[in-house]
Amino acid sequence: MVQTAKARDLSSRTDDFVSTALGTRAGTYLRRFWNPVYHATDLKVGRPVPLRIMSENYTLYRGEGGDVFLVQARCPHRGAQLSAGSVEGNALRCFYHGWKFDGDGRCLEQPADESRFCERVSIATWPTREYLGLIFAYLGEDNLSELPLYPEFERFVGLLEIDSYLRRCNYFQNIDNALDMSHVAFAHGNNRVSYDKIGLGRSLQAEESDWGVTYTFTRDDGQKRVNQFGMPNILHIAALPNDPEIGWQESLFWWVPIDDTSHIQFSIHRIPASGETAARVHARRQTRRSQIDIAHQDACTMILNGQARIDDFDVNRVDLVRLQDDVAQLGQGVIADRSQENLGRADVGITAIRRLWRRELTNLASGLPLKAWKKTAAIKVRAWQIAGNLARVTGEETMDASEARPEIVDVRPFVEIEQQMRALHSSPCD
Repeated sequence: MVQTAKARDLSSRTDDFVSTALGTRAGTYLRRFWNPVYHATDLKVGRPVPLRIMSENYTLYRGEGGDVFLVQARCPHRGAQLSAGSVEGNALRCFYHGWKFDGDGRCLEQPADESRFCERVSIATWPTREYLGLIFAYLGEDNLSELPLYPEFERFVGLLEIDSYLRRCNYFQNIDNALDMSHVAFAHGNNRVSYDKIGLGRSLQAEESDWGVTYTFTRDDGQKRVNQFGMPNILHIAALPNDPEIGWQESLFWWVPIDDTSHIQFSIHRIPASGETAARVHARRQTRRSQIDIAHQDACTMILNGQARIDDFDVNRVDLVRLQDDVAQLGQGVIADRSQENLGRADVGITAIRRLWRRELTNLASGLPLKAWKKTAAIKVRAWQIAGNLARVTGEETMDASEARPEIVDVRPFVEIEQQMRALHSSPCD
């Protein structure tokens, strides 16, 4: 008998890893890790912004000395939106009645009440770190961990490209996609490189590592491509070549929920180029970001509504890869119905990461120990015969990168910035 939509078991829609709101299992778990929440270049001194992450509202601001602070969304006096206030030193003054709070949450002034009960009032705060061009926040209530560091992205001569995009579906659909190499030859068929059988199920392996999942594809000639997934929401990969002077570049990705139906992918890319090579690469990237004037999110809506096809869009004006992934992931629904799936051998990466998430969330709920994930030196990425620090550019072999710091470069298309700012800045008033 054919099941109707009403009769289906939709328990997978509410799988424990889907919702990250405060108090949910996945929300509690994800808040135990540092997550990027904003681009450092977007946060100007003295200009607080509302910030929505994991279905919760916050106020993010940079003090006059440059330090970054994350505090609660509303003033505890009368509930006014704190992001509308003003920055004084490292403190934030409420627009409504002038109550003033230090970056550590202490109430410093209550002008109309002559500060009579400041000591009894405070606002919630969360730790932040500015690192690799991004602002990271720790949103958990306890068990504060150290911010993980990635020395290979810190110390080299070249460009560190910072990127991000908004996707209007549940974050876990992008996590699934990260461990789904077999989609590349189809969803991204026009971008196929090096091997036309990429993602063949019998050639894929997914094994638990100290950090998460080591995901390997082995070609018929024995060469391997190895991607590393870091729990709970990080991917370290050898990214496909996308510039004539750069080979397989090394990239890190994070998928961070805005709410249960939208998320941001933050990413950094290691480009070890110097001198004229770096200047040419940078110029091409900046030209490209200016050319893109069609939001891939809007193009996806048109495609899934039957108003257009992917081929209708000018590839010079839209980010094609992101559009292709939009169509694939949103085509599953804003929150995928996993009860209707039929997984096969090519889905070993997906089953591996879901297994780890379900295990950890079950242990969290039961009060059992959680695995302490760590990216050890043995956890490396590979693109066929090349392992680690993958890009190959003119003069790289002569560079002394021991004390070098890369130039941080924003490569987000301007139309993309507009999309994600609207989503991240969803205010407490919305």
